[in-house]
Amino acid sequence: LSQHLPPRLPKKRLRIHKSISSDMKNLLITSFTLFPSLFSAAAYTVPKSTGVQTPAARDGPPVEGSSSSGSSSSNRRAFLSNIATTATSAITSSSIIALNPNRATAATTTTNEDAQENVYFGVGCFWHVQHEFIAAEQTLLGRKDNELTSLTGYAGGLKADKEGRVCYHNFQSIADYGKLGHGEVVGMTIPSSAIRDFAVEYFKLFGDVGERVDTMDKGGEYRSLLGLPGGRKHPMFDQVEAAARDRGMTLVDGKGNDPDTLGKRIVYVMDTKKFPFYQAEVYHQYHNDFLSAPYGKQYNDLADVAVDDGRIQITGCPDRV
Repeated sequence: LSQHLPPRLPKKRLRIHKSISSDMKNLLITSFTLFPSLFSAAAYTVPKSTGVQTPAARDGPPVEGSSSSGSSSSNRRAFLSNIATTATSAITSSSIIALNPNRATAATTTTNEDAQENVYFGVGCFWHVQHEFIAAEQTLLGRKDNELTSLTGYAGGLKADKEGRVCYHNFQSIADYGKLGHGEVVGMTIPSSAIRDFAVEYFKLFGDVGERVDTMDKGGEYRSLLGLPGGRKHPMFDQVEAAARDRGMTLVDGKGNDPDTLGKRIVYVMDTKKFPFYQAEVYHQYHNDFLSAPYGKQYNDLADVAVDDGRIQITGCPDRV
């Protein structure tokens, strides 16, 4: 039964696949509507696809003895545990669909004057980071909804599974990104000339103390890392490093499977050619963050737009589609 649970709290935009029976649809719709608040680029690596199963909740159950007035992270874990129990008791069958193995293509235009480049940035949970970079694409580049490229994903590990997948934590232990040594990041396709401006926006996310927003998120999965083609050899690296210094951060070379950066004020620099970006599941795209007010339906619905036009691909990992 656990294979039906989504990786995090499900959304009202859940799509029910055609092969699911009408009774199953009613069960799912009833289950998910009980909780209304729960609910790219050519060079990016999108894992090969097989069949769909569904991952576990994002965080584990609360620590024994913790109170409801504890940290936001503990509350989140307790909340998710309750949802997992409810969903498990309600769902009794599954649906497997064929997946598209093609790589994602960003809806951007490449010019000789300013080539588009695939980069990524990570600092803690990727939900909040994606929202901030979507805003950056809109304000700095003037991109419309169908031109946005920022997607949640994984990077920094040394490998994928034998089918080319990197997935969120799931009950089936399919290509678990943490076990494969990856961290949560947001990948995007932007002009070379905009890399400095996006780096400035990235380092703002560390605040005055030089840390991720939720310091209760601990472990290598939440480490700080950024990816550039060629790493330190990228022509814009000096400007990225200057942006880091301005916020009291230090860039160090990442070697893959790197440990957490919490409390160190460092960011690993990765060469995207050696450490590519793996797009995350549809479920994790344009998702609300638990530490912020809801981003709104208009923002959440951008995931469906991107799935429909091919900017978001089905990954072959346990997912909501």
